[in-house]
Amino acid sequence: MPSDAERSTGEGFTSGAAAQVLAAACRRAGLDGDGARLIRLGENALFRLAAHPVVVRIARSAEYLDSARGEVQVSRWLSREGFPVTRVVEDLEQPMVVDGHPVTFWHLIEEGDRKATYGELGAVLRDLHSLSLPDTLNLPPYPVLDRTDRRINAAVGIPEDDRAFLRKRARELRDRVADLRFESEKGPVHGDAHVQNLMVDRNDQVILIDLERFSFDHPEWDLMVTATEHHSLGWQTKEQYGAFVGAYGRDLRTWSGFSTLRAVQEFNMTTWLMQNVSESDETAAEYARRISSLRNEDAPRDWTPG
Repeated sequence: MPSDAERSTGEGFTSGAAAQVLAAACRRAGLDGDGARLIRLGENALFRLAAHPVVVRIARSAEYLDSARGEVQVSRWLSREGFPVTRVVEDLEQPMVVDGHPVTFWHLIEEGDRKATYGELGAVLRDLHSLSLPDTLNLPPYPVLDRTDRRINAAVGIPEDDRAFLRKRARELRDRVADLRFESEKGPVHGDAHVQNLMVDRNDQVILIDLERFSFDHPEWDLMVTATEHHSLGWQTKEQYGAFVGAYGRDLRTWSGFSTLRAVQEFNMTTWLMQNVSESDETAAEYARRISSLRNEDAPRDWTPG
């Protein structure tokens, strides 16, 4: 079992450790956790229960408790607005804390036969950014680099030279962000707005998921993700990115602050993956490619999605 220190920082948060938390959380909730399948391991571990149409979300440490509370509140608010969003299981304690890990329970979305398009992502963000927050919902600002120090300190299996480089780069990025002058008014921001955080259900409805970084801030933070994926990584075709821009009504790449936001997104993508270098050789190799790219601003980013 992880020590108290490991639980408090998320160090040692492996798929096996998450499965132990899942079992305890399901017992407390009165749900059958046998046969649950791990969907994803990142900032959270996501499990799909075999016996119930429920997805269980387990955060890395107690530091994520406020974020988990925010997810629940945002889901309830957007549901009341009629916005297509992932929904919490209402008759359970939300969030639950198990062995230092915040745990939330979500209704399973039965996927249809297709994935969401980039045009649909642009339209969802356009609609989201047009909403007005209720006075009862107090959201934090966008967490630009808030988990960076924890990720760097807790990372296992990376060279110490990488750790020193990442700390230096984080300081530089904070200074650059402080100098930005945004063009848009603040409003609701998803905080991790990529097309994989949309699901299409069996009724062909596009549903927004993964609300843990939901914020009150400038909408540029949401446009940053797809603009960087296209500009730096080439993960979308010209037509796909054109559909995104056309649906939303703005191309972030024309803004003078884009280079800074692009650097932030690349940094976040690298440190996110860094958490799981011990999970597989493939993850370790992808992290090595990304950290090498960060050291050379002009190097091509031949990154693999993951």
